[in-house]
Amino acid sequence: MGTLRTGALTRRRVGTRAADLEYAVVDVETTGLDPREGARLVEIAVVRVHGDGRVLDEFSTLVDPRAPIGGQEFHGIGEGDVIGAPRAEEIVPRIAELLSGAVVVGHNLDFEERFLAAELVPAGLPAGQSGLCTLRALRSQLDLARYSLPRASHLLSGDWPTGQHTALGDARACAGLLGEMITNAPGDLRYTGPSPRFLRGETPSAGPVRFKPRTTSGTTTRLPLRPWSSARWRRRELDSLLCGGAFRDAEREVAESAARRDARLRERLGRAAVVTGGIAATVAGGMLLRRAGDPRLPRG
Repeated sequence: MGTLRTGALTRRRVGTRAADLEYAVVDVETTGLDPREGARLVEIAVVRVHGDGRVLDEFSTLVDPRAPIGGQEFHGIGEGDVIGAPRAEEIVPRIAELLSGAVVVGHNLDFEERFLAAELVPAGLPAGQSGLCTLRALRSQLDLARYSLPRASHLLSGDWPTGQHTALGDARACAGLLGEMITNAPGDLRYTGPSPRFLRGETPSAGPVRFKPRTTSGTTTRLPLRPWSSARWRRRELDSLLCGGAFRDAEREVAESAARRDARLRERLGRAAVVTGGIAATVAGGMLLRRAGDPRLPRG
């Protein structure tokens, strides 16, 4: 079982209405790109939201990586900023509380998952929670020129997200994008995937920890969901498993070809079901007529 069991969003009539679920939107800032090469967490944020747009909780803290801090040109976090910040293992009980019973969400969730797996799971964060990547969901459902979090937000709503490259600012922007997808979809969006797990009793008890947030948690109780006036929803949604990576023209064509094949297959299966149902009804009707005309058979 992986750190996260990833699901997807669909407009088909399967799964659970996305508006009925709770989500834990996660963003991290790190000292590098790959924990296998020594990169460590330096900031983490979680925004807990309901699918109807209610903000249920917010949390963020700097994290002492116990290692040199790289990537300062992106996140702006220096060596002095993490003095007095908790270590990764100290934040596990709070993170588990925020993830419990929710679908874990990130924009390019594969990145967040790598750091959860490298630093928090070994410290006691339970694995196997359900997940959803908004980057893959956008690529699956909408035809956009760009899919990065700031560019997609601007293309769809007309506004650039604030607090970019802070963990809480990006988590808020991702939560807003998810809420807007659910609100602006042409019909119900549904979540297909593993059900969220409740993690009570599965994590170490929390000791006295002094968190060190870089961004003040807000008092907003509802996401400022905006209408999309120019969203181009795909006629055939793509398989989100094919929507990772760079997603250049070649990858898009592979995913779109697969969607066309799937649509043709569903149409053939639908026609076959109609024909099979008609044959079954004809056979059943004939049996009833024969039964009604045979005096040797008992009558109902």
